[in-house]
Amino acid sequence: MSGDGTTAEDDPLQTAVWRLRSRACWVDAAALLTPATPQAALQRASLLVERCLYTEAGWEDAEDALRTAEALTHTDDERGAAACERGYLAYAATLLQVRDRADEARAALGRAAALIAPGAPGRPLLDFRRGLIAENLTRSPQAARAAYRRAHAGATAHADPLLLSATWRHLAGLALREGELTEARHGFSESLRIREELGYLVGTAPALVSLADTETEPEAARLREEARRLFRLLGGVPTWLAHRLAPPEEDAATA
Repeated sequence: MSGDGTTAEDDPLQTAVWRLRSRACWVDAAALLTPATPQAALQRASLLVERCLYTEAGWEDAEDALRTAEALTHTDDERGAAACERGYLAYAATLLQVRDRADEARAALGRAAALIAPGAPGRPLLDFRRGLIAENLTRSPQAARAAYRRAHAGATAHADPLLLSATWRHLAGLALREGELTEARHGFSESLRIREELGYLVGTAPALVSLADTETEPEAARLREEARRLFRLLGGVPTWLAHRLAPPEEDAATA
C-alpha cells in the first residue's frame, strides 16, 4: 500500500485513479491504465493486488496483471517492484487463508531486496511488507518493529503519507499488544488523521476500529459506528472487517 493522494498539480489520470482506488473501485481504476509501459503495468498490478487484500477476490486478475508487468520490466528497480508486488500477493493469499504461499512471499520479497537499493523510493514499501511477513507469518514482533521503523523513516524521507499512515498503524498495533496504550493511541490517531486528510476512504474504517480499541466509552462506540457507516457505504469492504463491526445484537445472538 503506497501512494500519496492527489494535489492540484497532479496528472488528471493519476487523480482519477486515486479517487477510484480510495473508494474501493480498484477494477475501474485499473481500467484507466494501459499496461504499455513498465510503470503503468506495475501500477495496474498493484491496484489489483490491493483489491485481493481488501475483498478476498480477484486473484486471477491480479496474477494476470502481475505477469504482464513482470514481462515488461527492464531495470533492477522495475524488477524489484514487480517482485515486491508478487510477494505481497502471496502474502495476502496466505494471510486470508486462500492458499499457503508463505515461502513464495518470503522469496519474492527477498528477491526485491536484492534489486531495490536501500535509498531507492521503492525501498520503504518493501521494508513495510517485510514487516508484515515478520509480524503475521513469522510471528516475530521484534523483526516486524525494526522493519516498520525503517519503512516509517523512508516514508517520511520520500514524502509518502499513505505508507506513513500504514507504518503508524502497525507500529501502534505492536504497542497495543505490549500494553503501551498511550503510544498505541497516538499511532492510531496519526494513521487515521492522514487517511482522512488524503480521502483514503477504504482505509479509514480499519483505522477507526483500531483507534476505538484504545478508547473508553462512549468514544469507542462512536468510532465503531462511524467505521460501520463507512463499511456499509463501500459495500462491505474490507471484507475482513465484517466480524469486528457486527452490531451488538448480532454478537449476542451468536454468543
